[in-house]
Amino acid sequence: MPRLPRNTMPRDVWVLSLVALLVAIGFGVLVPVLPVFARSFKVTSFQVGAVVSAFALARLLMGPFCGRLNRAIGERVALGIGIGVVALSSAGAGLSQSYLQLLVLRGIGGLGSAMFSVASMSLLLASASPLQRGRASALYSGGFLIGGMAGPAVGGLLAAVSIRAPFFFYAGTLVLAGGAGLLLLTHRDLTPTGETKPEAFSFADAWGHARYQVACAANFATGWQSQGARSTLVPILVVEVLDRPTSWTGIAFAVAAVVQALVLQPAGRLVDVWGRRPMLITGLVTCALSSALIPFAPNIGWLVVILCAFSAGSAIMSPAPTALVGDVIGSNGGTPVAVFQMSSDLGSIIGPLAAGALADHFPLPVAFGIGAALMAGIGCWSALALRHHGRSSDQ
Repeated sequence: MPRLPRNTMPRDVWVLSLVALLVAIGFGVLVPVLPVFARSFKVTSFQVGAVVSAFALARLLMGPFCGRLNRAIGERVALGIGIGVVALSSAGAGLSQSYLQLLVLRGIGGLGSAMFSVASMSLLLASASPLQRGRASALYSGGFLIGGMAGPAVGGLLAAVSIRAPFFFYAGTLVLAGGAGLLLLTHRDLTPTGETKPEAFSFADAWGHARYQVACAANFATGWQSQGARSTLVPILVVEVLDRPTSWTGIAFAVAAVVQALVLQPAGRLVDVWGRRPMLITGLVTCALSSALIPFAPNIGWLVVILCAFSAGSAIMSPAPTALVGDVIGSNGGTPVAVFQMSSDLGSIIGPLAAGALADHFPLPVAFGIGAALMAGIGCWSALALRHHGRSSDQ
């Protein structure tokens, strides 16, 4: 196995990971609460899915404008403004008196989230060198995951006090995240060691590379299954099928997040050492098999085990798509990064709607199985499309 050089991870990678942690703690608080809160307005499973999708739909619509907007005002400033918009919309959602108000406010939050996510990903790719991309992506994702470990459990406890309280908690963590980004991120443009000054790199240039196509497809499938069947239907499965309180959803997601966090850092290193392809394929197949088993869990214990397997698979594959994008575009940001983010948003829009609609008309295994087949299919395509590519862009 080749050894990686002992180079120090840039400061901005650590700062962005802190921002991700604070954002994820708040977002995780909503995971066990949002579907149940939407359900309290006496709506269908499809409409519950629409609330989850509204956030991603707004992100998708905003995505095409983020590249130029972020470069015009500066990605650090765009990150702070975007997080501020999400904070205000979250507080407003907590005050919602109708399903329509909740739906609209969640959509407004998605606009700010698009600004934040494109800016943070651009800064991450600009900060890490080619041989750091897997580990930098894992560290950044680890911030989200550690927040995901604490968030759902906290959300379950807050929901026992008030179903609205998690929305205000989320707004508070977002204020802290925006402040950290504005105060701690560097003001200068970063060019990773060993790379030249970034040049214009269009979406058409990026799309001509199989690695970029695979990264977008993997992002789409992950958005579909994670935000679709997993986030939309598991909370309902716990309450309505397994007959457990909402707090158990938070506990199950928190335990699964611990597993994902433990696997993520070693996986990021292996993405840099073994290569993007084997880790991506292994993770996609693991996610496909485990998610297909979720609706067959006979009790909460087995559900936790299966969710842990899904989380491990997600950790194995998640650093690879970001590293693949970095291999193609280098330290350039802009539209290619926005489209990469949008591919996940598109999956996060279609997935919850499809899962909700299928759950309204078919048994739960159908909704989970379609997403699982999608992930498995993209895993097989990745095996073929990436068979000639090495560890990084210079190979």
